[in-house]
Amino acid sequence: MACTTILVGKKATYDGSTFVARNEDSPSGQFTPKKFTVVQPKEQPKHYKSLLAHTEIPLPEKAMRYTCMPDALGNMGIWGAFGVNELNVSMSATETITSNERVLAADPLVEFIPAKGNPGEDGYQSEQIGGISEEDFVTLILPYMTSARDGVIRLGKLLEEYGTYEMNGIAFQDVDEIWWLETIGGHHWIAKRVPDDSYVVMPNQLGIDSFDFDDAFGEQVEHMCSSDMREFVKDNHLDLSLNDEFNPRDAFGSHSDADHVYNTPRAWIIQRYFNPKTSRWDGCHADYKPMSDNIPWSRKPERKITVEDIKYTLSHHFQGTPYDPYNTHGDLSQKGSFRPIGINRNNVLGLVQIRPYMPEAIRSLEWIAYGSNVFNAFVPFYANINQTPEYMGNTTAEVTTNNFYWANRLIGAMADSHFAENASHIERYQNELQARASELVHNADQEFLKNPVSYWDASEFCQKVNQDIATLAKEQTQDTLDKVLYTSSSLMQNGFSRSDA
Repeated sequence: MACTTILVGKKATYDGSTFVARNEDSPSGQFTPKKFTVVQPKEQPKHYKSLLAHTEIPLPEKAMRYTCMPDALGNMGIWGAFGVNELNVSMSATETITSNERVLAADPLVEFIPAKGNPGEDGYQSEQIGGISEEDFVTLILPYMTSARDGVIRLGKLLEEYGTYEMNGIAFQDVDEIWWLETIGGHHWIAKRVPDDSYVVMPNQLGIDSFDFDDAFGEQVEHMCSSDMREFVKDNHLDLSLNDEFNPRDAFGSHSDADHVYNTPRAWIIQRYFNPKTSRWDGCHADYKPMSDNIPWSRKPERKITVEDIKYTLSHHFQGTPYDPYNTHGDLSQKGSFRPIGINRNNVLGLVQIRPYMPEAIRSLEWIAYGSNVFNAFVPFYANINQTPEYMGNTTAEVTTNNFYWANRLIGAMADSHFAENASHIERYQNELQARASELVHNADQEFLKNPVSYWDASEFCQKVNQDIATLAKEQTQDTLDKVLYTSSSLMQNGFSRSDA
């Protein structure tokens, strides 16, 4: 799954929250409808079987309530994407990442292979069960994890036992910590704590560029890994360092020509935004270029990062550079050279903001946008709920303006072909909806602080606020759809100035 992830430590955000944000993008030629939902403990399976890989896993008896963002149609499995459980602990799964031939030869991926022939016939081969992956992770981990660190440990054990059929990057988050886990081949993994004063950008590429084995096999303050990782690296000659400073990106990752078009430019443009003065980004003497393989995994930003920054960067289409696909002036020879972050295949953008200064009952916000991020708006919702607003959760196979997903898909498809003419509609939509929705959250926060109730009793309060926000979102989205439809209709190529009048 093509995605882009941003992780921001609590000392690097504007309000001391931890931020975990990710675009879930469809593969080329596909568009996957998503929905916002809540899974109650009684709805959580006791025995899990994946639809794609046929993996079967017994689950713990006790599960927590959690939110998630599954595929709306469900015909390819759950794909829960991201969510928050009742302990204000969150995960995002998964950023598909890269590897290399040396790793995959040493520990092959656990791929599902269908049965061949029929039982009893000559040449019959039974099916080969696959490992766990993006379809499964949220369902297997989020209802049971008590902290970000605990999520790493639980997933690590499952990976070592069942394996995975693809390379994955998974974020785990609580009010204090963010951990990033990367799978290595079929059964191995490493995880690193995001520095509190830094941010991380992950663009479909194995990213961790330093790792301390002594810590991982000692106190595990900032590093964890599979139980035999040292031996795995040594026995398979994976360490490529010349100075004994182990670099996982060199050992486990890739530096292909495809990376330089599809992956590294996304890290370049986001770090260029957050650190415009720290490094040189443009020209022949640039420290880092779009095709650089050594862009740091984590960096301290030049200023604190806001929710609006996350939305802007995860909607980026290289505006302000020669690579913007919407460029109409100057040298257009490099237009569209690199894969944008804000792409037509964005399914959903989610940011989980866990706020340390708020009571646990209203601590976690989930910011959600559907469709192509260049044209959509970011909307916040409380996570302590038993149901989601219908406008956010009733995504169907049928195209309709009655839900947030399809309405935003329609806006993007129409606005794209007349980008400059519709730009003001989109800008006003994003600014107005995000500002007014944030105002509703601010007012609700103050109301709750004056009249606090217990975590469970607060769910009804949170649901009412969420519904008010969804109603606002529907009004603003419908208004923008009307304006974009009129503007794009007026610019149709079969238009003619003379009318019957």
